[in-house]
Amino acid sequence: MRPDELRIALFSGNYNYVRDGANQALNRLVGFLLRQGAQVRIYSPTVDNPAFEPTGDLVSVPAFSIPTREEYRVPMALTEAVRRDLESFAPNVIHVASPDIVAHRAVSWARARGIPAVASVHTRFETYMQYYNLHWLEPVIRAILRRFYRRCDAIVVPAESTAAILRAQRMN
Repeated sequence: MRPDELRIALFSGNYNYVRDGANQALNRLVGFLLRQGAQVRIYSPTVDNPAFEPTGDLVSVPAFSIPTREEYRVPMALTEAVRRDLESFAPNVIHVASPDIVAHRAVSWARARGIPAVASVHTRFETYMQYYNLHWLEPVIRAILRRFYRRCDAIVVPAESTAAILRAQRMN
């Protein structure tokens, strides 16, 4: 498939409302894809005053703030309006960048239509439990992540060390 034939729907928990390394990488990726002629539409929570302007066409998904980190938002659902937009865009690739509820729904949407789903891993969410004194939850989170990533057709990571960890955890 040529780049100009790609229609990529990217689902991200944080595309531009807080600046971090993961969303900077995603914005650079989208910019590169657009320059190659691909069509990309991003589905992510939005805020009134984002940290920076998004690269590409950003569609807002409903989200709630994390109680202890209110600057971060968790996408809640693929609403009917978002689903209509997704259907209208007619992607031929689904890219999920965070294993949240909306990403789970996006992968299910892709599976039901025979569309490949690709996951990029930028954050090891299972390690966050230690910061909230919830070590006991780490195996549960890892099992949820394993189920999620195994439903994807491919997983991409920024470094071989991350790939080695995911292989050791049997994520793919």
